[in-house]
Amino acid sequence: MKSKPSTNKPIEFEPEFIDGLKDIFENKIVFNRVLGLKITSLKPEQVIGRIVMKPELVGHFSHARLHGGVISAALDALGGLAVLAAVGARHMDETPEQRLHRFGKLGTIDLRIDYLRPALGESFELRAEVMRVGSRVASTRMEFYGADGTLMSTGAGAYIVS
Repeated sequence: MKSKPSTNKPIEFEPEFIDGLKDIFENKIVFNRVLGLKITSLKPEQVIGRIVMKPELVGHFSHARLHGGVISAALDALGGLAVLAAVGARHMDETPEQRLHRFGKLGTIDLRIDYLRPALGESFELRAEVMRVGSRVASTRMEFYGADGTLMSTGAGAYIVS
């Protein structure tokens, strides 16, 4: 018996959904704008962001290290964004505008950050993926890298989605 070829194509977001989500995340969430957090990749299975170091983000004045609160806040924001992408992918039957309106109810329930080494450098990359999305709660895993690819911090978060 021959097996049927798979018809499951990877989900790709429409440009208007990506642009709308980027606008909300980078511009309308003012604290993300203060951090300089930018989205570099937005896919249902993983989101990637970037922060460029600036004097306002320094946590230790004599070492020019990135403040731990910046790392925590950025990983939390990117974990939430990963949940938004996963929820958006679940509702591809809706218009991009309808999916963008689903995100008003998202909130952080729990967040854990492990600081592995000092965050020194000119820029940083953040990655987040959803481990599970339930009807009410989603869990994520996040990573924070230096420009050279060194893992500097990790995180795990739980978010309310309903």
